[in-house]
Amino acid sequence: MKKQAIQKMWLPLTICLIAFYLFPVLGRNTGSFILILLIATPFICFSSSLLYGLRHGFHPLLSAAVGILFLPSIFLFYNGSAWIYPIVYALLSLAGCLLGGVIQKAKNDTSKAME
Repeated sequence: MKKQAIQKMWLPLTICLIAFYLFPVLGRNTGSFILILLIATPFICFSSSLLYGLRHGFHPLLSAAVGILFLPSIFLFYNGSAWIYPIVYALLSLAGCLLGGVIQKAKNDTSKAME
């Protein structure tokens, strides 16, 4: 595994950490927590992974790290019903990173074909 690829993951992981641990502090009631869990955080996980994939290609470790980083927030902010979210967020991250990697590869292949 390339050390450089792992070092490049700090930005999307930091963005996800902010979403996992800062957004719930801003939540005021059950409705806002549901909005955070179902809309804001999934969007951030997907989009930050998509941007990583567009710049650096597909790397499944990013998605695993996203899921693992969410686990402590279950104990801090949510209840036992939130155990599914690390899996959901990891899968959304995987989809974003894969899509970004495919787009990056297609763009690179197109530019090589034009040369």
